[in-house]
Amino acid sequence: MRILFFHNRYQQAGGEDNVVHSEMALLRARGHDVELCEENNDGIVTWIAAAQAAAECIYSRSSAQHARSRIQAFRPDVVHVHNFFPRLSPSIHYACHEKNIPVVQTLHNYRLHCPAATLLRDGRPCEDCLGSRVAWPALKHNCYQSSKLATAALVNMLAIHRGLKTWDRVVTRFIALTEFARDKFIQGGLPEDRIVVKPNFVNSDPGIGTGSGGYALFVGRLSQEKGLDVLLEAWKKAPAGARLKIVGDGPMAATVKDAASTVPGIEWLGSRSKDEVSRLMADAAFLIFPSIWYESLPLVLIEALAVGLPVLASRLGSMCEIIADGKTGKLFTAGSSQHLSSEIEWAFSRPELLQPLRLEARREFERKYTADINYALLRRIYQSVLVAKEEKEPLESYVLEG
Repeated sequence: MRILFFHNRYQQAGGEDNVVHSEMALLRARGHDVELCEENNDGIVTWIAAAQAAAECIYSRSSAQHARSRIQAFRPDVVHVHNFFPRLSPSIHYACHEKNIPVVQTLHNYRLHCPAATLLRDGRPCEDCLGSRVAWPALKHNCYQSSKLATAALVNMLAIHRGLKTWDRVVTRFIALTEFARDKFIQGGLPEDRIVVKPNFVNSDPGIGTGSGGYALFVGRLSQEKGLDVLLEAWKKAPAGARLKIVGDGPMAATVKDAASTVPGIEWLGSRSKDEVSRLMADAAFLIFPSIWYESLPLVLIEALAVGLPVLASRLGSMCEIIADGKTGKLFTAGSSQHLSSEIEWAFSRPELLQPLRLEARREFERKYTADINYALLRRIYQSVLVAKEEKEPLESYVLEG
């Protein structure tokens, strides 16, 4: 097959970018012809650029024309959209529909229902805008970048395309990363019969680790929604001699640096390469994942399962689906440093009980998250939209441009 990917890269690279390139490598390795049409947010640094991006996030004529040109030149069988916000905009979906090219849209976050994309506000899950025609609560609370102007632009974009039934009309198949996320998208109003579940995956199998390092590990963005406050507070009650290695960077870097210098056992390693992280996971006793928002499907959890690393994770959203309590890790009350502290103490005091969890974690990876399994799922999705292609009528561009 010939597959054209569309992706709007963020200013700070993250998991979505990794997934895009992993899926492209997966498909190319199996003989498919794949091209990437990528935009970025690097130029949005002035208020003028931000205002222009705000207007174009609804419909970008330049992106639509560029999409038409790429389609004409590459002639894809399928278009796979990962992130279209803000520069690509839904204009690329309409450009594909004009040419009768089926569109697959991966839902990496909750942007289609939540201007902040996280269903999180004030440190707690928030579903106030889920299913609403207009996301007024988001505008009230300045949920996107703490800016009323930026939030208004997003609220406007979502309301216009909900009114136009864009997602019903120009997306052939949506990919949710977990069943939990799929349920939320259905609650938000996306067509249930078009949403399938396909998780992220690890392209290169690292093999099972030993856990011989004996330390706890955190890997991720150093930010509030990742539960860093919860982790740092819980660690104050960690057993004597216990060690915690923290990998990552972000807004809370100064807080983590201070904790590493004042709280016994904490070591901040900063950002590390993918290979270094894999080695750290292989040697760790367990991973701590204290996130306080509805994570979609964090790659760090799949990478942990791949090396057989048990996970102490928040009992919240998709984490309950990914980590089986008592089998591949332990679940604790989201946001509770006290509950996390007791699980940390359990993990360090009963290391012999972690070995069965390690083996089961590896089996879970082999059952769900390998490259071969993911390729079979992705190929099946593409084949299904090609079958549905003949049922779709071309849609003229004047629907939005006229």
